[in-house]
Formats: sequence, structure tokens, C-alpha cells
Amino acid sequence: MPVSFGRDTQSSIYRDGATGRAPVVPVGWGDLERAAKRAMSTAAWAYVAGSSGSEVTAANNRRALDRWSIVPRVLRDVSERDLSVEIFGHRYPSPVIAAPVGVLELVHRDADLGIARAASSLGIPYVLSSQASVPMEKVALAMGGSPRWFQLYWSSSDDLVASFVERAENSDAQAIVVTLDTHMLGWRPRDLDVAYLPFIHGQGIAQYTSDPVFRQLVAERVANPAPPASKPRITAATVRTLLDMTRNYPGGTLRSAEPRAAVETFLDVFSRSSLTWANLSFLRERTSLPILLKGIQHPDDAALALDHGIDGIVVSNHAGRQIDGAIGSLDALPAIAERVGGRMPVLFDSGVRSGSDVFKALALGATAVLVGRPYAYGLAVAGSAGAEAVLRNIIAEFDLVLGLSGHRSAAELGIDSVTRAG
Repeated sequence: MPVSFGRDTQSSIYRDGATGRAPVVPVGWGDLERAAKRAMSTAAWAYVAGSSGSEVTAANNRRALDRWSIVPRVLRDVSERDLSVEIFGHRYPSPVIAAPVGVLELVHRDADLGIARAASSLGIPYVLSSQASVPMEKVALAMGGSPRWFQLYWSSSDDLVASFVERAENSDAQAIVVTLDTHMLGWRPRDLDVAYLPFIHGQGIAQYTSDPVFRQLVAERVANPAPPASKPRITAATVRTLLDMTRNYPGGTLRSAEPRAAVETFLDVFSRSSLTWANLSFLRERTSLPILLKGIQHPDDAALALDHGIDGIVVSNHAGRQIDGAIGSLDALPAIAERVGGRMPVLFDSGVRSGSDVFKALALGATAVLVGRPYAYGLAVAGSAGAEAVLRNIIAEFDLVLGLSGHRSAAELGIDSVTRAG
């Protein structure tokens, strides 16, 4: 990022305003959220904005961030600032990383390609989701030489896990991020109230339907179909679901059994609740890429990650989407960072909305920060340009907060940069 990234971004918005051009997306969080809700369908909004149960964990994420206040220092030369961070030998221009968000076709037709272009324009890594709407090879082609990682949901099929990892390597991913907190779906009332799970409609499973191992599993199911538990009721909704399955399956036709078999196969193999620390050696044997574990909330699990030779962790509670009433992610970060003691990168996500949130996470021990829902909202409002604007605004605000607080680089931030409010 240029030395004056924050000031340049801010000035550009003001200059555009002088000629009558408004920002691509609302800059304030509340206005962005409302604009995104207007742009999405009811089902899409429920899926993207919703969290588990009474959404206490999502609220705890925000409360944890708000409990910390930045302590500015003055009379320091901050005319030159360096936002960059180094992770696994790669130098990235800012500590902001585009988090994996699934089923982006619900948000905008550009889906994963829109985020890929947004992240590429800023030079920041994009963590490609297992639950993508576009196969990773197509996203990698769109990104060219821009950095990308791959998020792995550990399937019940080891062969499928191995295939995903091989494809990620061939797509020039720089790291594998294993998501551990979603081996089953959390209780999400907003989704349940509209009785809509996108995967049943064939949405968000493009990584699977483009995979040779998965396609073989589908072929086996078609050749040896299980007898139905009950005869499905034929309604208008049934027909729409079948049409959705067919439309979302590559080469699918209404006469083909494959689209429905693909959905059933996905629901069978999506995750593995029997996964333990012992399984991690399987992944290590199949890739030389750095492996991160996402969903760490306890210092003992961070220590176990070190013991098992893991390269990095992500302190995350899946943005509050899995367990209701869980600890706010930032409340978990300091103790985890202390336990790790700089022996591996500690990344952070869950609840981040602004550049000052990024600042606080770095001050409390994070190496970098993943941002998800905000860019998804930007994508909903204005496609790829909207996602880029949201990410750019967060980085720009971080740059300004960094300088205004008397710091010249992300590396300078520490516990003395913040204080516990109240």
C-alpha cells in the first residue's frame, strides 16, 4: 500500500463528491448493512446476516471489540507508514485478508469471481471457500498472480479431501485453512424460519461438482440408488427445487438423476464430526503448503496445534454462526496469542467491521485479520466494485488510525496501544 493510502482513499471520495459522484457503497456500517439487506432476497439475507440461536455470540463478538479502546500517542513522526505484514514468507500489503464466505451466488451473480477481482485489485489474499459458487480453478485464473489461500471443510471422504488439497496446490494456493467449527451446521433460526438451505438447491457446491472424486461418488449413487424413505410430495416448491438443482449442476438436465444425486452426496460427505488431532497427519502427508486451523478459541487448542506441527491458527467463532452464547472472539485472542508466544502466525476474525477493529486485533496479538460479512454486503450492493470499496475503506481507515495513534507500522502495535475500556 502507498504511504498515504488512507488519505488518498479519503481524498478520492471527497473529490468525487465535488463532481456529484457518491461513494460506490455506503461507508458507515449501519447504512451498508441496510443497503445490503435491500439488495438481497429474504433467504439470502437470512443466510448471510444470520447467526446461531439468539445471536448472542455475534453480539459478544462486537462487545469484545468495543471493550477495548485505542490509546493514541502524539509528537511522533508518522509521515511514512508501512501497513504490510509477512506471513509464511509472503509479504502482503496490509494485514487485511478476504475471509472465505460460502454461497456467494446468493449475494450477487459475480459471486466468488467478484471477490477475487476485489482482493486482487488491492493485492490482499483471498481465502477461497470450500462452499464456493465458482470452482477454484476458474477463480485462480481470474486472479492471475494475486495471492490466494484455500479453506478446507474436512469431508467424510478422505479421497475427496486429498483431491481438494491437490487442486488447491495446482491453483497456486499459498496456504490451506482447515475450518474446524462447522463439522455440523449450527442452529440458525433465520434460515430455519424461511426453511431454506442453499445446498439443497445445489448452491454453494461448485468445488464439489467440479471435482473428479466427488463426480465419481455421484455416479456410484446414480448407479446404486437407495430406496426413498418416503415418496416426496409434488408441489410448486418441489419443482422449483428440482429446477434449481438442475441449473446449478454442470451439464445437468431434467431427465438426469445426477443433479439430485449430487445434492444428496454432498449432504452425506460435507463434514466429519469424528475428526481428531490424529487426523491432521493425513493432511500434512499430502501437502507442503502451510496449514492453518480455523476456529481456535481456547489456549490449550492453540498449544496442541503447535504440538502437532501446525503452521498457523485463526482465532474465530465463525462470526457467531455456530454456537449461541459462546465467548467473543476478541476475548479469546490475548490468552491464545500469549500461549503461542510468536511461534506461529495467529490470525483473527469474527465481528470485524472497521479499520479500528483491525487495529485492536493486531494490538492484542493477531498477525492479520480476516474480513467476511462486510465485503459480502458490498458485493450485494454493487458487485465486485462494492466489495473492493468495502475492503479498501477498512484498510484506509486502519492506515489513518495507525497514523493518528502515533504508529508507523502494524509491527509496532502491542498491548500498550490499547486499554480495557471501563
